[in-house]
Amino acid sequence: MTLPAAMVQDHEAARRMMVLGQITPNAVTDPLLVQAMGEVPRERFLPSSMATRAYADESTPLAPGRFMLQPMVLARMIQTVLPQPGERALVLGAGSGYGAAILARMGLVVTAVEEEQPLVSLGQSALEFALHGNRPSLHVGDPARGWPEGAPFRILLIEGAVQRVPETLWSQLGEGGRAILVRARPGMMGQVCLFRRVGGTVSELPVFEAPAPLLPAFAESAGFRF
Repeated sequence: MTLPAAMVQDHEAARRMMVLGQITPNAVTDPLLVQAMGEVPRERFLPSSMATRAYADESTPLAPGRFMLQPMVLARMIQTVLPQPGERALVLGAGSGYGAAILARMGLVVTAVEEEQPLVSLGQSALEFALHGNRPSLHVGDPARGWPEGAPFRILLIEGAVQRVPETLWSQLGEGGRAILVRARPGMMGQVCLFRRVGGTVSELPVFEAPAPLLPAFAESAGFRF
């Protein structure tokens, strides 16, 4: 779908304001990340009814029970794992693929897994407009299973709050790999945690607090406690 020129300009202005008002003031300094956030059209990854809220400082509804992470939260999570061009990344609970698109724009080789077919379809359409050349591979699947066919990965990003993580996901994180997720805490703000795999052992480091909607695939009944 081709958007009217005035609407495109409005979104571009809102995107610049998002970077200047939400991203860089929150200590996001990675130049590739800042550039990607300023270039990837977030509105394309939302249902048309939500496009006007694309650059709001909040999690944005994608579908019943599903949300796109707040821009600042996503940016800080991505910066924390220190992504490098050429690294292989796995994005789980990817929604319509916006986070995957940001990593791909930064030069990573990205595989994304989402359980809702309509969101994958939305994402595949959005990627046609948003990126040229290096695009994420977006799949319908169970995020709690990961993507063992493509393992090992150097980066693992779970786009939402989790209560449990299956052990099989850690086996898909390669030596020296980094994972980032939001640990759900009942009655409290979520805790963003960084995980590193060194010498076959996965360690955890709390990084910052952040609001994030719970991902159904990682709710209490999915997988094993970590």
